[in-house]
Amino acid sequence: MAITNLVTRTLYGLLFAVIMVGSIIYDQVLFAFIMFVFCLIGVSEMAKLHPKYKFHNFDKLLFSISSLLVFIPLTFVALEFSESKILLLTLIGLLLPFIHGLFSKKIPFSELALVHWSSILFVAFPAGLMFFFFNENVTGLMAGPYLLLAVIMFIWLNDIFAYLVGSQFGKTRLFARISPKKSWEGSIGGLFFTLLSAYLLSVFTDWISMKDALLIASIIVIFGSLGDLIESMMKREANVKDSGKILPGHGGVLDRFDATFFAVPFVFIYLILIQ
Repeated sequence: MAITNLVTRTLYGLLFAVIMVGSIIYDQVLFAFIMFVFCLIGVSEMAKLHPKYKFHNFDKLLFSISSLLVFIPLTFVALEFSESKILLLTLIGLLLPFIHGLFSKKIPFSELALVHWSSILFVAFPAGLMFFFFNENVTGLMAGPYLLLAVIMFIWLNDIFAYLVGSQFGKTRLFARISPKKSWEGSIGGLFFTLLSAYLLSVFTDWISMKDALLIASIIVIFGSLGDLIESMMKREANVKDSGKILPGHGGVLDRFDATFFAVPFVFIYLILIQ
């Protein structure tokens, strides 16, 4: 059974990697469509992580609308499909929870707002920011598909090596209350190999400096790990193992993108500050 699960996890992991890497390199519009779908699924999963009240289909529709009012304008501006004034629509997305709460009779505003803003901040906003990594006018000369691929590669490497090192040498729990299996040894291993990959990337390519590669990798390890722990916290409070079942052996969209979504805004801030 364990071997079967490993094969399933490996095959679907490779499929996910091919879809992500292929779409980023091949066509930004295709990648935008894929992230649009992932965003919708992620919002649905976020609602499931708040099971205190039963949300109706209309509630779920409004959760999706508020998030898409953030994701779509960001994506359109980043890919230069629209002028920046379309970003005003994001204000409607941020204010929609108040209107939703006003007309909700059974679910309190605080719970509705929590799902709305969690979906916006943890899913839609970072998903939209990812497309600015293609935009040289915003994120500088490093912008392009390779920048986004590097970010995703660092996240995956940190995850893989933190698991491998932790499973072999992990003894000191990192955050036992939230994630009993994660260890300091695994985290240090993930950091080391991610920084090593960043160093090698800067040595064998000419589009990123060693300083930028190492700093971006460090930001990703720190904030990606926090994103992983935050999603684990939400799952623990909801008493679920995975956020969803979109990828057999890997869980849902939030399980796959928790580190990415939390790290991307901080990488974006770094890219803006160095301009």
